[in-house]
Amino acid sequence: MKYKREFYFNPEIKKVIAKNIRKYRIASNITQEQLALDCDCSYEFIRRLESTGAKEGISLQLLYKISIVLNTRIDKFFEDNNTK
Repeated sequence: MKYKREFYFNPEIKKVIAKNIRKYRIASNITQEQLALDCDCSYEFIRRLESTGAKEGISLQLLYKISIVLNTRIDKFFEDNNTK
């Protein structure tokens, strides 16, 4: 017999990811401009991502690039320290 299991999916996960990108970028002493250049995306996108809480969303490929540039494991971007 199959049944629907219950999981909690954080409805604010995009904001959590955006906040963590900013946190790890600042900790790495990297500007938004440099991060955009290193990840081959626009400065405007990085600025909007961090300032609007990722309302537009972010691709997995870009998040992967950001994790490499910031030398941060990709799972760290999903950690919501506000709930702990």
